[in-house]
Amino acid sequence: MRKRTGPRNLLRAAPAAILLPLTAFLILTSCAGGDRAAVPKQPNIILILSDDIGYSDIGSFGSEISTPNLDRLAAGGVRFTNFYNTARCSPSRASLLTGLYPHQAAMGHLATRPLWDEPGYLDDLNKDAATLAEVLRESGYSTYMTGKWHLYGMNNASTPEELAADKSNWPVQRGFDRFFGNLSGSCSYWDPFTLLSNNTFVPPGEGFYYTDAISDTAVKFIREHPEGKPFFFYVAYYAAHWPLHAPEEAIEKYSGVYDIGWDSLRVLRFNRQQELGVITPAHRLSERTETIIPWKDEPMKEWQSRRMETYAAMIDIMDQGIGRIIAALEEKGELDNTVILYMQDNGGCAEPVLTNRMAMPLTEEQKVLKPMPADQVLQVRKPEYTRDGRFIRTGRGVMAGPADTWLGYGEEWANASNTPFRLYKSLVHEGGISTPMIVHWPEGLEQKGTMIREPGHLIDIMPTCLELAGASYPEEFNGTKTIPPEGVSLLPALRGEKLDREFLFWEHEASRAIRMGSWKLVARAATPMYFTPEDEERWELYDLDNDPSETNNLADEEPDRVKEMAARWEEEALRLRAIPWPWDNPGR
Repeated sequence: MRKRTGPRNLLRAAPAAILLPLTAFLILTSCAGGDRAAVPKQPNIILILSDDIGYSDIGSFGSEISTPNLDRLAAGGVRFTNFYNTARCSPSRASLLTGLYPHQAAMGHLATRPLWDEPGYLDDLNKDAATLAEVLRESGYSTYMTGKWHLYGMNNASTPEELAADKSNWPVQRGFDRFFGNLSGSCSYWDPFTLLSNNTFVPPGEGFYYTDAISDTAVKFIREHPEGKPFFFYVAYYAAHWPLHAPEEAIEKYSGVYDIGWDSLRVLRFNRQQELGVITPAHRLSERTETIIPWKDEPMKEWQSRRMETYAAMIDIMDQGIGRIIAALEEKGELDNTVILYMQDNGGCAEPVLTNRMAMPLTEEQKVLKPMPADQVLQVRKPEYTRDGRFIRTGRGVMAGPADTWLGYGEEWANASNTPFRLYKSLVHEGGISTPMIVHWPEGLEQKGTMIREPGHLIDIMPTCLELAGASYPEEFNGTKTIPPEGVSLLPALRGEKLDREFLFWEHEASRAIRMGSWKLVARAATPMYFTPEDEERWELYDLDNDPSETNNLADEEPDRVKEMAARWEEEALRLRAIPWPWDNPGR
């Protein structure tokens, strides 16, 4: 493949803090009849992405949830406290793997059946962007993935057999040597829809729990990786996306912890964030969303506590798996030369998920067991019955955790997850787009346990990894001219330097934002996916240096700045394929 001039070579660009650890790894290589030459050893790279987890949900960012392994990575690495995703599952995954804004990668909404014909909203990962796996494999890396893909447009297919008709955007076809995980979005943790081993659909097997399967397969791939070759690993956890599923013993660990309710939990987390230094004195604890009642008035406290207990257990189990991955690296002597990056795909999820009504008693028919064969591949995302034949229950009052339940933790706990911010997944206020980001690299980081306040974004992961690997982004890939990445390398920020960029951009379901310096212009549509003339004037303006929690709207005080930034948003939206809008839009 032909290559454009890519990110600066790490050995030429990096000062001592980065350069010295790498030069310590100079090795001699030779080939038959050739001269021996000193070359740098490329670091292994592991990207860990979790799903639907809020800003304050891990210990090193203020949580009471037990995450000792992530906390270890934070203590031995650095924390980006001002890092961003794109507010939704598929768009964030597209940006992470391509270095593009999601609309450039044709993933402006969600990987699903095709809904629109606009280039930014085809919702099937485009071919004019090379993935990280594709580029790093060309640069000598082995490439592995476990977990949730969610970048494959289902193209009106619904069954596994129909989905298999076009595998061109499956993980193995987009650069991964080995893959274990699922193609689709939401699914049962006990029996995931579209579960794959490489290109083959597989049933879950006895004793299956998806988070453990992701972790344990990652450990297996690491142990089987051949010596002397670097690897790139994308570990895409499904935790803690709904439905709320976890083993009973894991939930029991958190029994009673959340009886204090969401109001007190937010205060405790905010205070802890202050103690840790994750937030600055400028942060304020945003007001509880007006649609959330005070905990003291909640009539179903036991049910509500159980939802959050299960959610906490799901994150705890994920962290235990990360601990097993770290241990596997240590066993192979690879931890010091492995760059581990942890981040989340969007903020806490306020979707009600089948809890808008009270649970109904099972009918006599629903009480009859209807099991599936153990070797049968699941045919639908949400079946009516579990694999062992139990009817799957929904609604308020159903106690979360077992395989025969299907619900989320709701807006109330999502508000606590996103402490100190407001709003949620799918919206581009800080609560929807802020993610912790941890970088751990014993041989490459001089500072340990420090906070980096410089804003970063998922689009920066591609150029960062390419600079780490000494690789360049291709001008063409598989005969197709590529779109160059939009992000910047984060390595200067690791050295305490400013990142050189003009803006950061967001759009999702007609929610819009642009950040320029410390100023952020943001708006949410009154009705998602429907933009009206009234929405045109909904802009809010925040100075994030002085108001990072978005509590003081300065739009009326700074009309010229609003006009200037709104014009820039429109300009970039057209260039980045966020507009034309894909939905019916008579008011525009």
